[in-house]
Amino acid sequence: MAAADESIVEALAEGAPVTGLALAPPMPRPYAPNLPWSSRLLNALTTYLPVLLMAVLALGTWWLVKNTPTQDNDRVLAPLRHEPDYTMTDFLVQRYAPDGSLRVQLEGDTLRHYPDTDTVEIDKPRIRSTGRDGRVTTATAQHALSNGDGSEVQLSGGAYVVREAYAGEQAIEFRGEFLHAFLATERVRSHLPVVVTQGDTEVRAGGMEYDNLAHTLDFKGRVRAVFLPARRSTP
Repeated sequence: MAAADESIVEALAEGAPVTGLALAPPMPRPYAPNLPWSSRLLNALTTYLPVLLMAVLALGTWWLVKNTPTQDNDRVLAPLRHEPDYTMTDFLVQRYAPDGSLRVQLEGDTLRHYPDTDTVEIDKPRIRSTGRDGRVTTATAQHALSNGDGSEVQLSGGAYVVREAYAGEQAIEFRGEFLHAFLATERVRSHLPVVVTQGDTEVRAGGMEYDNLAHTLDFKGRVRAVFLPARRSTP
């Protein structure tokens, strides 16, 4: 350390005033010219432009996410209206068993299919069904309402169902304003008045339940029956 520097340090330590100490001149302030407002605006835009671009990008991403269409399986499907999706006139439909035999033949004047209930309306239906035992059942009416596979048919307006004679058994007929036929299980039922005829026997009832496989016929409501004596053969 130089002698002058040591004397200054000693004087400061003893608390004596220091004279002849040359201080460094103050640093000059940076020169800030008075720029016009357009230049200042350009400088501000240059400084904050990256931040603005990031904000615009984030806002655009949020808008795309909110307005992107969802997948089809996320959409709420509108309920189907009860209107036919197809119509046939003077038609004939046949359904076969796995072995290739004809089980059901359905024909009529007009057919209308409703997709909301998977049902078929038929005008002037004519049905022919062959049971497991080979016995044939035919049915006619003014109108019919069937399920999708044709195994269940509701007949209305002059409904007429006939179980044809088979293996020595007489034919049996059902008449009424409404008959509900289950072709797969070979049953016929009605909650309205019916007339059942077999041979010379006629039964009128307020309703009935017929099961061909179980060989049962149950009548409901008021029942009136007419039994004619068997006809004797002429010698």
